[in-house]
Amino acid sequence: MASWAALSPSIVEYFEGEDFYRCGYCKNESGSRSNGMWAHSMTVQDYQDLIDRGWRRSGKYVYKPVMNQTCCPQYTIRCRPLQFQPSKSHKKVLKKMLKFLAKGEISKGNCEDEPMEPSVEDAVSSDFGLINKLDIHCDLKTFNDDLKKSLESEERKKAKREESNEITRSQDVEEKLGSGEPSCSVKVHTAPQPGRGADLSKPPCRKAKEIRKERKRLKLMQQDPAGEREGFQAQCQPSSLLPPKTKSNQPKSLEDLIFESLPENASHKLEVRLVPVSFEDPEFKSSFSQSFSLYVKYQMAIHQDPPDECGKTETENSPNGPDCGYGSFHQQYWLDGKIIAVGVIDILPFCVSSVYLYYDPDYSFLSLGVYSALREIAFTRQLHEKTPQLSYYHMGFYIHSCPKMKYKGQYRPSDLLCPETYVWVPIEQCLPSLEKSKYCRFNQDPEAVDEGRSKEPDRLQVFYKKAIMPYGVYKKQQRDPSEEAAVLQYARLVGQACSERMLLFRN
Repeated sequence: MASWAALSPSIVEYFEGEDFYRCGYCKNESGSRSNGMWAHSMTVQDYQDLIDRGWRRSGKYVYKPVMNQTCCPQYTIRCRPLQFQPSKSHKKVLKKMLKFLAKGEISKGNCEDEPMEPSVEDAVSSDFGLINKLDIHCDLKTFNDDLKKSLESEERKKAKREESNEITRSQDVEEKLGSGEPSCSVKVHTAPQPGRGADLSKPPCRKAKEIRKERKRLKLMQQDPAGEREGFQAQCQPSSLLPPKTKSNQPKSLEDLIFESLPENASHKLEVRLVPVSFEDPEFKSSFSQSFSLYVKYQMAIHQDPPDECGKTETENSPNGPDCGYGSFHQQYWLDGKIIAVGVIDILPFCVSSVYLYYDPDYSFLSLGVYSALREIAFTRQLHEKTPQLSYYHMGFYIHSCPKMKYKGQYRPSDLLCPETYVWVPIEQCLPSLEKSKYCRFNQDPEAVDEGRSKEPDRLQVFYKKAIMPYGVYKKQQRDPSEEAAVLQYARLVGQACSERMLLFRN
């Protein structure tokens, strides 16, 4: 986004009133409403607090929908990666990628049971609106899985036949011993006499010593059926009749599915590189031309729109933060030495925020929108190991009134932000209310209020004529009464903490 300067505060220019523009979801020509400001600079902590109050950035423009007035309310949604388990459709996308990398297989069908990403027309909500990830879902019937199931079925049938044979031999031994108690089966291997084949109609021959041991054990079983019998059965029961070892029913983790080993002769190689968005970074600078060309190709093919000029950003480093630092990054997806997709993300103190994805349309069959989201969730889990407080994955806005935008709710568990009290509520609790009304207050406590609201507007920081001053001092120099309404609106929307840290530019 704007410059994430470590040593300088955030400087924002607030636009008074509300913006009215065409809605990219329901196509209402002037139904979408939001408040906005231009971020000349922005610290990661300020942006973290802003998105936790319903704000979202698109480039340097930071905006907040007017939730109770806009035609399609956009609720901030976050996923909890530490408890995340991929769904069936997510696993299909990961398997599709693995099959392509391993064997070069390309899916050709469209899978209707997978969640659909927004279409091209619905992707852009406005000039300043969040551009959501696009994708084309498709899947190929997994031949390897079917073959594996068939082989496993044959193995089970074979094991049952062997078990049946073992039980038959066990019954023959019991009849030979003439005991009424059930005997454990003893598998005996006897060689046929020279010149004769084995007579399978007769019970197998056994040494007298083995028979004596068998009788002794049976006698002990009769004396102490509860204890000795159990111990005896455990000792002499053939391995083929022992209950199978319990297999772990734990599903494969997200990391297991993503990083499943590939054969040495794999058809393709995929590498994901994390690059800070800064021309001072040599890797970003060296790959910029290729990345920018991909962006142009994506914008022209998907949005029929020329790209804006790329802005310079910086990263913040913290001794307690992740090794890569905080700020804006590109996750570049390199396939066989060529960039095929770039995920723009913000690494913030408490979350990874997904901003934008652009990719080569020639690789739409890989469902790169879903695949990149799963990789970003796994990346968040990785960052959490070094920075425990960083434990959420922000997916932008959830729009329940737009069917094609409800797919984000399938990354579970996830929470929606209450638009009035700014507390997080599990999405399962929000959905019944959203089915009844587009706009909802999710906090069920009628007495609850916005705890982070602006309580002392005079402490708001103003940047005026190259000087920083509290609003209480600044307003004494102003004669325009309408300006106070704009400043108070800004303070209400950003909250007390941000209003005291960020500098509100006035001229």
